[in-house]
Amino acid sequence: MSINYASYKDLKRGLQNGDVTATGLVKGYLQQIEANARLNVFNEVFEQSALAKAADVDARIQNGTVGRLAGMVIGIKDNICYKGHKVSASSKILEDFTSVYSATIVERLLAEDAIIIGRCNCDEFAMGAANETSYFGPVKNYADETRVSGGSSGGSAVAVQANMCHAAIGTDTGGSVRQPASFCGLVGLKPTYGRISRNGIISYASSFDQVGTLTKSVYDAALLLEIMAGADDFDGTLSQKAVPAYAAEIAAPGKKKIAYLQEAISSPGVDPEVKNALITSIEKLRAEGHTVKPVSFELLDYLVPSYYILATAEASSNLARYDGVHYGYRSPNATDLTSTYKLSRSEGFGKEVKRRIMLGTFVLSAGYYDAYYAKAQKVRRLIRQKTNELLAEYDFILTPTAPEPAFELGKTEKDPVVTYLYDIFTVQASLAGLPAISVPAGNNSKGLPLGLQFLTRAFSEQELLNFSEYFLQL
Repeated sequence: MSINYASYKDLKRGLQNGDVTATGLVKGYLQQIEANARLNVFNEVFEQSALAKAADVDARIQNGTVGRLAGMVIGIKDNICYKGHKVSASSKILEDFTSVYSATIVERLLAEDAIIIGRCNCDEFAMGAANETSYFGPVKNYADETRVSGGSSGGSAVAVQANMCHAAIGTDTGGSVRQPASFCGLVGLKPTYGRISRNGIISYASSFDQVGTLTKSVYDAALLLEIMAGADDFDGTLSQKAVPAYAAEIAAPGKKKIAYLQEAISSPGVDPEVKNALITSIEKLRAEGHTVKPVSFELLDYLVPSYYILATAEASSNLARYDGVHYGYRSPNATDLTSTYKLSRSEGFGKEVKRRIMLGTFVLSAGYYDAYYAKAQKVRRLIRQKTNELLAEYDFILTPTAPEPAFELGKTEKDPVVTYLYDIFTVQASLAGLPAISVPAGNNSKGLPLGLQFLTRAFSEQELLNFSEYFLQL
């Protein structure tokens, strides 16, 4: 029985024809998970609940009362709450915490008969670009096990890449869905900020965090977005805009105007084969009659610094709740309240999380607030303004997703700044709150996947999906 379906359309046909069952799919994926345990993709596999849900779906397929995701087996990032299941954000401080409620997106996926097979490894509290900061160890890239998976949603990406589930859900703060999608040859979608509820998502940086999808096809990304998006009383930052039927409305896009960042081609920091993939795509698009022009984004050098100042500031505030008192890890060596705070946090958090908490606390402290945090907020407003000005003239901005393909495991430990610079092309959409997608752009000479990113106007996901589907057919 095959479990390798390129899109849910094919999978659904297989279920309807009786070529495959939901239970058979889950069992096939469980075998694949076990065979590839060395990749360290899942922090926990939900074998019992997945098989129980699959049996229920199979029973209801017979009488035609199933939801729109019947039989779609999904992995969720280990910072997404699922009632009665553990959730840890890949951190020691939440190692044995069991969620008492489900995230809104989990409720919506289950209501449409998706089957959740497990929680995927990620960078601790989603802080990282290599999936190496996890308390449970790094995730290895299925294309080359000496390389990183990308981060922070690396486990979610490799789960789909190595066919351990049909699709996976991640979160994207500064590129955490798009960059691993690029490193693993997948479609990685980050919707507009406020399109999908963050209720039940363990927070890193609340004004950036957005749920995203990792799939093999644009159709699957559209279908999952359609089901997860929309108003939710538990998230006050959500848009009240109606949710289109994204999957049903994928259509030919017509001729478009596309801007590409000329720095992506001129900068010595971008890998030559990544540049070549970008140039080849530009030529293809021009040959198809689209207008493709170089633009220079004058605030490029400010993207990463302003993002890290703001994101770490929000992280230092969001992670203050993990204090050894309320829930989670409490140091056995603590003797009073002060030592409980100090020891629980210093023992419970990993090195990168502590680095970002300290950086965030510093930029929010008296005497430095105006110099760093307030200034970064002003720069963010300028970045959003300049990006929207570009998008008033062009339909899309095209960049590489990452400046180079998946790098070797252990590289970021030597120099954390290297990791931060990997976000150079992805943080623009995050700072501006705009939708962006990473699509596969072939492999380099070593067989490593490459990805390209399209960024567009707020709430224009339909246009982004339409164009991505068209682009992948070129």
